Amino acid sequence: MTDSPHPVRLRGTVLGEGRPKICVPLVAATVDDLAAAAAALPFDVVDVVELRIDFFDDVDDDSEVEAAIDVVRGALPDETPLLFTFRSKPEGGQRDIDPDRYVGLLLLAAGNEAVDAIDVEMFTELGPLERIVNGAHELGCAVVMSSHDFEHTPHEEQIVARLLLQQDLGADVVKIAVMPESPRDVLTLLTATAEYVATKGVRPAITMAMGPLGVVSRLAGETFGSCLTFGSAGAASAPGQVDAVALRQVLDVVHEAQ
Repeated sequence: MTDSPHPVRLRGTVLGEGRPKICVPLVAATVDDLAAAAAALPFDVVDVVELRIDFFDDVDDDSEVEAAIDVVRGALPDETPLLFTFRSKPEGGQRDIDPDRYVGLLLLAAGNEAVDAIDVEMFTELGPLERIVNGAHELGCAVVMSSHDFEHTPHEEQIVARLLLQQDLGADVVKIAVMPESPRDVLTLLTATAEYVATKGVRPAITMAMGPLGVVSRLAGETFGSCLTFGSAGAASAPGQVDAVALRQVLDVVHEAQ
């Protein structure tokens, strides 16, 4: 058995220690709407804020993307980290993106001191993926590497293998989200999470089963080894997200029982 995954600090939030942290996505389409949504967040329960830039109308305009980052950062408490994500359409996002633009967009965000971490999809072509990961680390920005399966739940061994591959590819935090078709699929996801953490995992893991069946996986992360869960404050970015305030109450109950 290896050591426990090494914690990752993003501003005032530590991933991989204690209660799973709550990340709330912002999915607005304009700078003004992002400003309003960020200002309305329940900061007493939010640990991380995710800027889902694939929802943003002017995502192809660097200056507008910078404005979106700046207006969100300006609304957040200093200790609250900002995760920057472009979720591609094949992985459940709002739109497709040219590979070169994907690299440029993520490195633009990584070079902005307002951004603490970027999400990088693990199924990005290897060359661009390495450019993003290496570039982000050179800029002092953390990398959350992700894989999303909206069709089914892979076998336990495949889930663990994806997390280990993300680790090998340079991720600071590994992530997988799957779609369960039965309660057994949810158990597969949870078992795979525990297996990764208990054996070869040296990076904090974010794992979840989506949809109504998967809600329990968003609540039980501390028991099985997931370091962060996504909650909603307004519009959700994925099926099965729980209201952030209610989510915090459940996570606190689980944490107190550990």
